[in-house]
Amino acid sequence: MAPTQLALLSLLLGVLIGTGVCVIVFVAIRARERAERERAGLVPAGITQVLDAMDDPAALVDASGLVVATSPTAAWLGIEPQATLPQEGLRELVRAARSGSTETENLRLQRGGMSSESRLVAARATRVSARHTLLLLRDLTEQERLEEMRHDFIANTSHELKTPVGAIMLLAEAIEMAADDAAQVRAFTPRLSAEAERLGTLTGRIMNLSRLQAAEELTSVGHVAIDEVVTSAVEAHVVQAESAGVELTRGGDRGLYVRGDQQILKEAIGNLVANAIAYSPRGSHVGIGVHRSGDVVEIAVTDQGIGITEADQQRVFERFYRADQARSRRTGGSGLGLSIVKHAVSRHGGEIKLWSQPHRGSTFTVRLPLSDPPALESPDAKAAKARADKLKKIKKQNPAEIPAARAKK
Repeated sequence: MAPTQLALLSLLLGVLIGTGVCVIVFVAIRARERAERERAGLVPAGITQVLDAMDDPAALVDASGLVVATSPTAAWLGIEPQATLPQEGLRELVRAARSGSTETENLRLQRGGMSSESRLVAARATRVSARHTLLLLRDLTEQERLEEMRHDFIANTSHELKTPVGAIMLLAEAIEMAADDAAQVRAFTPRLSAEAERLGTLTGRIMNLSRLQAAEELTSVGHVAIDEVVTSAVEAHVVQAESAGVELTRGGDRGLYVRGDQQILKEAIGNLVANAIAYSPRGSHVGIGVHRSGDVVEIAVTDQGIGITEADQQRVFERFYRADQARSRRTGGSGLGLSIVKHAVSRHGGEIKLWSQPHRGSTFTVRLPLSDPPALESPDAKAAKARADKLKKIKKQNPAEIPAARAKK
């Protein structure tokens, strides 16, 4: 066969193959479009647009139990198009709604994927056509948690305030009855003072926590040296550590700064140190370490104490929640320390993390945004600042003296 004929034959074969491929692709596209049109015809008008705009999980289920459309947030419960509902409780609710009635029920469901976390949801199933049932879900887990916190706050506040108030009343009555017995009075007085101090501490912590929760931003912001914060926390609890037979140690990076309220941060880290000492056995160590991790300062307080179970770790930052009620009573704990720490750290744009295992101890790590060290002021700047402060002080005392003070300058 001549080369020209071979070239023509090859060209013809190429054209035939190309045409065949185009026909196959065209048929596939048309089949897909036809299937989409068929599916679109089965879905009531407007339902898809409504589902796409919903923030809550929702799904449209056909008569066979197949999910034909979902909202964007339905996947976190494992609800996927062209699949059956993954939870038996949801399937039963949809079946009950096919009679034409609207069915509503609160269910506790497992999240989709590898997560074992359960969520409390309000499920509502409504028949929207002869073939379809609309399933709407609302996550109530956060609402349930807040209700538990509110209940705990009311119950614990009333109990915690009632205990020292009742003790003070009884001790005052005992002192009055033993007014002629100096020895009895001397015996009751220290106990009365201790209960009054406990009441004052509890009231002060409630007020501090309320202030941190109510304030939208910090009122006193400046450069805070982490060295000073840690030093203050250690020095404030040396006596407590010595009484408990616990050794305090500190280490890590030095010269780091953050932006915030120095007093609030001192109280927060101090609360962590106090907790670590209170829950540590005699002869153990409590360590305070500082580490720079990129643009973050990490302050870790580690103890060798009783540890915290995994279930309690989810709630230890709640107000008045105490993992070990008996030990907290003996140590005078109010159950507010960790809640105050969490809110104080949050106000500084940081976070607090917890690692703990029963009988192996705990580590609370405060992570705060790193700040540049404060710039050193020149002597002239310091003098100008001192003059400005002096003028402010004079203005508060006698505004008429301001011109004279400026003349002396």
